[in-house]
Amino acid sequence: MSEFDALLSKLLELKPDLSKTDVEGLIAQKKEKIGAGYLTDQGALFLVASDLGITISEPPKGEINIRDLHAGAKEVTLQTRVLNVSPKKQFSRKDGSQFYLRNMTVYDKDSAVTVKLWDEKANLPEMANISPGDLIKIIKAYVKSDLNGQLTINIGSGSNIERTETESTIPSIDSITKDISELKEGDNNVVVSGMLDGPITFSEFTNFKGVPGTALRLRLKGKNEHSMRVVLWGKSNSDIPKVIPAGTRARLIGVKAKTNQQELEIHGNESTTLEVQAEKQVEPIVIRILSATKNENGQRMILGVDKQKQLYNVIDTANVTESFAQDDVLECMPSKLYGNSITVDAESFVRKIQEDIPGISELRTKIVDVKPDNNTYCIEAIILKAPERRNVQTKTGETITLSEMYVEDDTAQIWLKGWRNQARLLDECSIGEIISVTGVTAKPGLEGRTELFVTPYSGIKKKN
Repeated sequence: MSEFDALLSKLLELKPDLSKTDVEGLIAQKKEKIGAGYLTDQGALFLVASDLGITISEPPKGEINIRDLHAGAKEVTLQTRVLNVSPKKQFSRKDGSQFYLRNMTVYDKDSAVTVKLWDEKANLPEMANISPGDLIKIIKAYVKSDLNGQLTINIGSGSNIERTETESTIPSIDSITKDISELKEGDNNVVVSGMLDGPITFSEFTNFKGVPGTALRLRLKGKNEHSMRVVLWGKSNSDIPKVIPAGTRARLIGVKAKTNQQELEIHGNESTTLEVQAEKQVEPIVIRILSATKNENGQRMILGVDKQKQLYNVIDTANVTESFAQDDVLECMPSKLYGNSITVDAESFVRKIQEDIPGISELRTKIVDVKPDNNTYCIEAIILKAPERRNVQTKTGETITLSEMYVEDDTAQIWLKGWRNQARLLDECSIGEIISVTGVTAKPGLEGRTELFVTPYSGIKKKN
């Protein structure tokens, strides 16, 4: 007798008012409700038994699949592959005692599930050697539901994890990797790849609960040339190489797709693995300075261009470029390079040189040709409406400053706006003045019209 038949017989014994046909009908209904591909007959049988308020058996002790798991199962053994692993964290219980927890996501050919490693299991030495794609065996674990009703496999004192080199039908990380153009809303625990498009930025913040956090933000471009926003929560600069040239291919292991403001985005967390091509030899960067300003921390922010008319954002954390002015040609050996985002510090080599590099006049775009494509633009225009400042309240209740003015060239008109600290760049402008604006981005605005926004690297210079 198969394990399923044995469990079915047990249920019929405990529920004599039901026939085998009745139970098979309930199983079919449960599978139809949950959705095809998520439940085996045996898994559905456990859910049916739970609905009926009975326990049909001690959970199986042999190896099973992820989709056969159910809350309350004990001494579960299964073979899976690792998707990602989080760093261990220390927490406090209500009584003041401390405990450790590490999360890991594993998958098989049908499903994925979170694994929680508690206390000494979070400190297992072998965890340091486990990587995405490794085949592991989870031994004598127990299964619970989390606060969101999702099943979790728990590794406690009586459980263990072993790496295994046996043959397996579970697909490799490479075989489940998809291009970001294939993503759709609701995809979870997926592996995606694309081309890095633009800079990688790091931010620190405090969430609505008052808890500090960090995030890496970047964009990936798919085979369809569409660029998608990526946010990796809980990540920092230490999680990425110091040099990532423009056009580098990257892969994200363990992310989800969600729609934010009608745009599909990729979100990851501290468990997500960001893989980039091997670090290349750093070569000096030569750029002409188009504009230079200082941020609220007193650090110099430079917008520059190279021979190929590629724009670069340079942040000088030690003011080693203080003697450099607009139109000077700067050669530097960056301490960090992420696409077109450069960081120079006290250890960086910088010098002024003579080099034939395009100037601002060769980079200007007519307003009619500006597209909301996240590219950086330089324009020359006359101010038709003087800057106006106002306060705007966000959905989170935060009040921020917005300054905006209306400008035109001989092809079209457009709104030029600045948020928060960037609003000050517009303050000294007046109606009728001709200005040269560098380093602005174009985005869709109200009623679908394109609008320009100044950035920390933007510059506004009045023409005589």
